[in-house]
Amino acid sequence: MSLPEAVIPCARIVEQGDADRFRTVMAAPVAARAMLFPLYALNVEVSRAPWVTQEAMIAEMRLQWWRDALEEIAEDGHVRKHEVTTPLAGVLSPAMARRLDEGVAARRWDVYRDAFEDGAHFDRYLDQTAGHLMWTAAELLDAPADQEAAVRSVAMVAGLAAFLRAVPKLEAAGRIPLLDGTTDGVAALAGRIRMRLTLPRLPSSARPALWPALGAARLLDQVQRDPAAVAENRLPPVAPWRLSLAAFTGLPRF
Repeated sequence: MSLPEAVIPCARIVEQGDADRFRTVMAAPVAARAMLFPLYALNVEVSRAPWVTQEAMIAEMRLQWWRDALEEIAEDGHVRKHEVTTPLAGVLSPAMARRLDEGVAARRWDVYRDAFEDGAHFDRYLDQTAGHLMWTAAELLDAPADQEAAVRSVAMVAGLAAFLRAVPKLEAAGRIPLLDGTTDGVAALAGRIRMRLTLPRLPSSARPALWPALGAARLLDQVQRDPAAVAENRLPPVAPWRLSLAAFTGLPRF
């Protein structure tokens, strides 16, 4: 069974904009790919919207375009034609669309140079971006509702790992990514989020939603031992063998 023609442009967007997630989707069954590629293509488009321009107003307009599209999907009415929105409307429920809209709104932090207000604001940003994305992916793949908190805990760990990898670029762009950028502060942050990790109990069909988190917990363990690796840009990429093992066994190793 091949990928539906309408989903192929989404696959290309993910391949070019998020190579790690592209590999996790390609390791999943074809039926799962048809749902995950539109979702992850949305994530690529939204996450890069604040960075394609230096003009805050234009960045805000780009994010608002996606918010309007998700509102159209949520209201189950006419949805604007676009290579991402069209297949996305075919897989999202109204509740999912509203949830992802909240994630797009959270991306407004990326537009400006203000620091996070406090630790709660930072945690909320991770949950509304990484958490909403991973839980929606899991829900599309028939994850039971009682596993939402556990899936979100995995997403928080993965989201922080990705965020810490981006810290040097964020700082170079004049942003203030961390409330406490000292080595002690970075180690404490990694430890605090790492302690939240709860392993979800998911059917095999839903486990590919967790695969973008492969190796994330181990990376946070490394950050606790060597927090200077964040500022010095020494955090390693995800080892390809982790995805191969997860695809073969169905069980991720975080």
